[in-house]
Amino acid sequence: MASARLRVVTTLGIAQTLAWASSYYLPALLARPMARDLGVSEPTVFAAFSAALVVSAVIGPQAGRRIDRWGGRPVLMATSALFALGLAAMALATGPVSLFAAWLLMGVAMGSGLYEAAFASLVRLYGHDARGAITGITLIAGFASTVGWPLTAALEHALGWRGACWAWAGLHLAIGLPLNAWLPRIPAPVERSDPSVAPAAEPAAPPLMTSVMLAWVFAVTWFISTAMAAHLPRLLDAAGSAPAAVIALSALVGPAQVAGRLLEFGLLRRLHPLHSARVAALMHPLGAALLALLGAPAAAAFALLHGAGNGILTIAKGTLPLALFGPSGYGHRQGLLMLPARLAQALAPWLFGVLLAGFGTGVLWFSAGLALSALLALLAIRMAARPTRP
Repeated sequence: MASARLRVVTTLGIAQTLAWASSYYLPALLARPMARDLGVSEPTVFAAFSAALVVSAVIGPQAGRRIDRWGGRPVLMATSALFALGLAAMALATGPVSLFAAWLLMGVAMGSGLYEAAFASLVRLYGHDARGAITGITLIAGFASTVGWPLTAALEHALGWRGACWAWAGLHLAIGLPLNAWLPRIPAPVERSDPSVAPAAEPAAPPLMTSVMLAWVFAVTWFISTAMAAHLPRLLDAAGSAPAAVIALSALVGPAQVAGRLLEFGLLRRLHPLHSARVAALMHPLGAALLALLGAPAAAAFALLHGAGNGILTIAKGTLPLALFGPSGYGHRQGLLMLPARLAQALAPWLFGVLLAGFGTGVLWFSAGLALSALLALLAIRMAARPTRP
């Protein structure tokens, strides 16, 4: 049983690393050559990425509902093909219309194939016992930026940005699709029309204010995470880091995310997820203040603190809804809770880019304030809900 769970965690973790590296982390390094080759501005490329995030927000609840019903295997296999198709379309883009079309297709894949889908797949398999498995896949996929940014840079240098997109598409078909096909099959649900089977009781609706505050926490977390994924190299450059060191410093986020998740898996695993989320919510503001005040000498500290906090909060996105509301209908509920977060993601590359251009490293005070508002919401949730028991 333990070996079967380890296989599922390893399989999903590697597939998620590939999915994140080839979608979410792609624009940070390919936006500039894309814009130059297609004759559009760099913000236009980020606008296409934002449009993909809007599509992913709309797709998320329906993808979660299907995972609740059929399990993650068929949904994630389909998204591997969608990722490959979207990347191929991107490689064939000839102008802004075809570029936007490619990113919209990527948005469908992202809405049904990133962490929310993986978390829902694990909850469908393991119910209340999914917390450890959720942590496990995030431990592996925490290296997505560490693997993705250097690999994308190397592919772009050797093959051009179009060749990099083709290479990522091939990896989805050669690695991602077989890995997702290796996930366990879920027995087909019994139809309600069967008179011999009593219908399951509907889960109680979660308290509205708890859902609202949790959605705000996720929206803030995703906004900051997406802004850093899209602009961290540029932000560190604005802080005075040497150009040769920017990629290396940015790549520290991945190991820091894994370190944060190891902390959650070890010292914090016996605590309610609210407690670990509160600790994590303090890390970005602390790192942002150091970078804003000290500049380049604090760049490594900022990358490490932001990465560690983001790593723990990524786990909280999966474990908090499970702890507060239970496993029934988890996938659909997760999609609804994450809908504002996906919209915030869509806004993040453009808005943070505008603020970075206008205020330089002063934009860090904005992101720090948002993170502190999420901490306040997490502190308020304590009185709004109690953990759901099996």
